[in-house]
Amino acid sequence: MSTVDASGYAPEWLRLREGADAAARAASLVDALSLRAPVVVRDLGCGTGSMSRWLTGRLPRPQRWFLHDRDPTLVKLAAAGVPDATGEVRDVTRLTAADLAGTSLVTASALLDLFTVDEIRRLVEACAAARVPALLTLSVVGRVTLTPPDPLDAAVEAAFNAHQQRDGRLGPDAVTFAAAEFAARGFTVHRAPSPWHLGPGDSALIDTWFRGWVSAAAEENPELDLPAYRARALETVTVEHEDLLALP
Repeated sequence: MSTVDASGYAPEWLRLREGADAAARAASLVDALSLRAPVVVRDLGCGTGSMSRWLTGRLPRPQRWFLHDRDPTLVKLAAAGVPDATGEVRDVTRLTAADLAGTSLVTASALLDLFTVDEIRRLVEACAAARVPALLTLSVVGRVTLTPPDPLDAAVEAAFNAHQQRDGRLGPDAVTFAAAEFAARGFTVHRAPSPWHLGPGDSALIDTWFRGWVSAAAEENPELDLPAYRARALETVTVEHEDLLALP
């Protein structure tokens, strides 16, 4: 995710970031897909359905969506906004090749960096055994640019990145690791940058993201002196992500 549990995975946070996510995703990777209708998509960690809203118009029709999330409230919200969608409450880290039978495409947004080594390997193995392509978008890569800059930026960024890797999660290393795992199983892998570029019109998102970013850094490194840093006024923010398309 581009932030940790500042607002949590609450619908309000997911709606707040949806516009920035849509603008950031690398549409060029969708162009590299060659899916034939009818299309069956499984969206992992669907949230409120932002990925399906962004991708529906870019894929052939008819389409059938299966929306997976651990949170039943989010599954219900997502399924209500997508025609012919089926919402399923489940642990997306445990999908098997059998679960992917008949699937045309596996998608996820802002999810891959939350996975551990074993969880990514299970996902890759399932896609490989089922011969299903995967479009995994908006994974953080550990680089942030804030304007105006501050001498503490690098230390806060490092602490946040370390926080993202707690409990074995790969955080900023997730895309590179997943790309290597897909490639080792014979997939053709495409990668593309998908940064958030936030400016004056994104003040609510900047504020919410920044508070979460700093809070995570402070939790990871309590020695950071951040009261004045928290109160700074930001003009622009760039949060770098990367998208990955793996084609069997």
